[in-house]
Amino acid sequence: MNYTSQHAHWPETGCTQHQLQRTVYFNTLNAAMLSFFVIITLCIHCVSAADTKVSQNALSPSESCLKSVWHNRLYLYSAAALVFGIWFSLKVAQKKKRFSDDPKAGKSNDSFADTLSHVSAVKIFYGSQTGTAKGFAVELSEAVKKSGVPAEVIDIKDYDPDDQLADECTNKSVCVFLLATYTDGQPTENAEWFCKWLQEASTDFRYGKTFLKGLRYAVFGLGNSVYVGHYNTVGTNVDKWLWMLSAVRVMTRGEGDCNVVKSRNGSVQADFVAWKVKFLMRLQALVEGEKKSCSGNCKTGGSRKSQRSDGQKEEEEEEEEEEEEEKENNNSSEADPVESSSDEEESGPGAGKKSGSVIDMEDLGNIMSRAKRAKSKAGQGDQSQMVKLSKVNGVKTIEDEGERREMITPALREALTKQGYKLIGSHSGVKLCRWTKSMLRGRGGCYKHTFYGIESHRCMETTPSLACANKCVFCWRHHTNPVGTEWRWKMDPAEKILQDATEKHQSMIRQFRGVPGVQPERYEEGLAVRHCALSLVGEPIMYPEINAFIRLLHCRRVSSFLVTNAQFPEEIRSLVPVTQLYVSVDASTKDSLKKIDRPLFKDFWPRFLDSLRALGEKRQRTVYRLTLVKAWNVEEMQSYSELIALGQPDFIEVKGVTYCGESAASSLTMANVPWHQEVVSFVQQLADMLPQYEIACEHEHSNCLLLAHTKFKVDGEWWTWIDYERFQDLVQVQEENGGQRGFSALDYMAKTPGWALFGAHEQGFDPADTRFQRRNKTKDISGC
Repeated sequence: MNYTSQHAHWPETGCTQHQLQRTVYFNTLNAAMLSFFVIITLCIHCVSAADTKVSQNALSPSESCLKSVWHNRLYLYSAAALVFGIWFSLKVAQKKKRFSDDPKAGKSNDSFADTLSHVSAVKIFYGSQTGTAKGFAVELSEAVKKSGVPAEVIDIKDYDPDDQLADECTNKSVCVFLLATYTDGQPTENAEWFCKWLQEASTDFRYGKTFLKGLRYAVFGLGNSVYVGHYNTVGTNVDKWLWMLSAVRVMTRGEGDCNVVKSRNGSVQADFVAWKVKFLMRLQALVEGEKKSCSGNCKTGGSRKSQRSDGQKEEEEEEEEEEEEEKENNNSSEADPVESSSDEEESGPGAGKKSGSVIDMEDLGNIMSRAKRAKSKAGQGDQSQMVKLSKVNGVKTIEDEGERREMITPALREALTKQGYKLIGSHSGVKLCRWTKSMLRGRGGCYKHTFYGIESHRCMETTPSLACANKCVFCWRHHTNPVGTEWRWKMDPAEKILQDATEKHQSMIRQFRGVPGVQPERYEEGLAVRHCALSLVGEPIMYPEINAFIRLLHCRRVSSFLVTNAQFPEEIRSLVPVTQLYVSVDASTKDSLKKIDRPLFKDFWPRFLDSLRALGEKRQRTVYRLTLVKAWNVEEMQSYSELIALGQPDFIEVKGVTYCGESAASSLTMANVPWHQEVVSFVQQLADMLPQYEIACEHEHSNCLLLAHTKFKVDGEWWTWIDYERFQDLVQVQEENGGQRGFSALDYMAKTPGWALFGAHEQGFDPADTRFQRRNKTKDISGC
């Protein structure tokens, strides 16, 4: 409908055409009534003249009649008024009936209940921690501007709601809130004050329940459904608080899910795009002018849907058909996160009055179909085909593999590729460690070379699972990898992952052919992978075929170093022997572990403790990996000693945290990185509390020390290195005997060279290599 043609203004009066028509109608009515009273007045005048004559002459029959009429004029006036009133009422009733029966007439002649919605601008507020919501805000702003509506992107921390928000009620703007939910369901740092103010205002009698009456808004929340109980709580709460202050939703709340398994559109980016399309359509309707869906008659039984225009009906029916089609194609049993109305939408003011309203047959059909879908979802819940992580006897078969979603979304693939990952299949990756590059040039190996004798230039760093169950503050990948508590993605076979990882690793090694400083013999050795560090990123033990993957490594006589974050105790127990099994012990108390690791599991602490017990049950080499974060976990000496007593590891690696650069997802700074001497002091104090452990090795370049159990000190000499050939032989014998003949960590130990020991002047640097000091160059933080 054309806005200018329907609502043209008369420049002299400033009135709309509709108002002018009403004025002409009532003026005509007044003129008719005036004419009627003029005629009556003339009759009265004539009768008065006749009366004067009668006093002088005899009355004729006609004069007698007129005299009678004159004397009863009051009754005549009343009768005339009654007739006119009945006629006028009938006319008005007929006009109303024609208007209600003809929707086209309603379009051309606005009814009293219809109001024009006009948009002067769109203000887009964002609350973002990692920059995703900010990016969405910019994207939405550009789309809104293309539609011809002014748009403004506002960092919500720079906006004073106490002084400015009430103004949005009268300036005809639409406010859009793009809000991420952060740790424990809390708002992001830049949205903390706004959310606090809005929450207090919604319950403060001094503001009143109508404080934001007239404010039009829309909310899109960003969250991750793996955080059960905290999913999109910020978006939900802001939507609720605005509604409590009488603000008006222009559309229902949208929700984006970072969990690709439950995300309706496959990723949070796709969820936002779907919501953005609907918002732009709704915005266009507001700009062009749109009637209210309910003209105040809802309580009398009229359904909202039946009163909408034909165009709106067709549009909504098309959307519903598209949604049904999508659901059938995806065969998804998950709820739609994109259009999730808050509870208050249905229980708002006047909801009680609607309880007796009549439901159209069309609405009834929709209600029944929704009920059927809900019932179907409930039935599928018990039969959901999900790979659990308990695999005591090896590989678990996966059904409906074709219906699962891939772990790596396009946006995630782009982010990880930029970081130098070579992605494999749908959930794995490999990357060249900086120590591999260093040792190829003869510039020294990593701390594993010093502590355990691995050849760093022959080590492949990979992972069969990019997903993790924690979001540690010192994560090297700045939380670009996905998170989850169980495997629910498509799964690639272990053979393919290992084959592709080896080929991609060799391809990266070949790029060093002819590079200045690369030693030819080490280049040739580097092409033959001998060690595999399953510590690149994520949680390798989550991969359902991890046991098959490890067996394949050992069949190729490749040693295995697997790192787990101590959240999967049963998987640790069911794990086949590995060369060396690590557990990350990032904190020693429940509170500090929650603060540093930010785990997804609600029962993270019992899981953590049970994982340490499971580690203690292993017979092969086990390691606690302690990462020291200055001012966060370096004061918990007694608690650390208790955890060590619980798991009785063979070795304890203590390493200062590596600063990975500034990240919005972490508050870690260089001030949290301990000096090497501070790490040495911590380890010495810890060793004094552990009678069965002593400091064995040091790698000053990595800011790392090794505490070893005294059983590895034979005749006063340390045997912390590994006899890799002996290990492969022992694994092969165990496999051939069906696991009946086991072996222990002491069966494949080797003597540690003097330069690797704590106190040596080399400080863990192999004298066969040449120390290289970088100057004025960005530090490469990759590595195991």
